[in-house]
Amino acid sequence: ITESRAAFERRRDLVVAALNDCPGITCPTPEGAFYVYPSIAGLIGKTSTAGVTITDDETFATALLEEAGVAVVFGAAFGLSPNFRISYATSDAALTAACARIKTFCEGLR
Repeated sequence: ITESRAAFERRRDLVVAALNDCPGITCPTPEGAFYVYPSIAGLIGKTSTAGVTITDDETFATALLEEAGVAVVFGAAFGLSPNFRISYATSDAALTAACARIKTFCEGLR
């Protein structure tokens, strides 16, 4: 259990740091669970390179999937808008790659 807990804490910290490095995203550190709910309030009204205007967390999640290949759940599904949910119950490599794609996507918003 100690090893698993340490792995989840490491992954949590990796994801929180990486998402807080994305322009327009604010990600608080959760105290439990295996997912985070970053806010995209700073991205509302911006437009993606494909011409999609981010009007809410659902349009963000859809554009992120279609344009960057990263699947997240929009926060409104949990009553948490304008946030999205991403699980860190996967490998460090997968999380690093996903967060890098999210950052690239956010950097491309205008």
